[in-house]
Amino acid sequence: MECEFPTINANLDEIKEIFKEVKTIAVIGLSPNPSKDSHKVAAYLQKVGYKIIPVYPKEETILGEKVYRKLSDIPEKIDMIDIFRKPAAVLPIVEEAIKRKDVKVIWMQAGIVNNEAAQKAKDAGLKVVQNRCTMVDHRNLFS
Repeated sequence: MECEFPTINANLDEIKEIFKEVKTIAVIGLSPNPSKDSHKVAAYLQKVGYKIIPVYPKEETILGEKVYRKLSDIPEKIDMIDIFRKPAAVLPIVEEAIKRKDVKVIWMQAGIVNNEAAQKAKDAGLKVVQNRCTMVDHRNLFS
């Protein structure tokens, strides 16, 4: 599964629309460590106006937000899931997102590709972005 090429991926116009439509982002694997990419990206997204919801196995709060252990624990509406996990961990996350019925976008960060999970999300009507960084794309499109 490593080094897989994304067979399903949004183009830049679709990515721009995603950023305009999305308000709430669940960040899967959001580390409390400020030196980690997941923390830097989530802090950036928060700074530019998105509501972030951390999903992490420990901690009570990260970036001032309540931490949840899994997607199904989150009581509020989620527009997008931003995934910072190994490709092999993505399919169960996508399956959980599909069950929620409110998630519109699955975003796999730079270096993360899982075509099986992407196809499943696409078949369920979700938009999919693979192997791209939300922070880099947002900066490039809106700065």
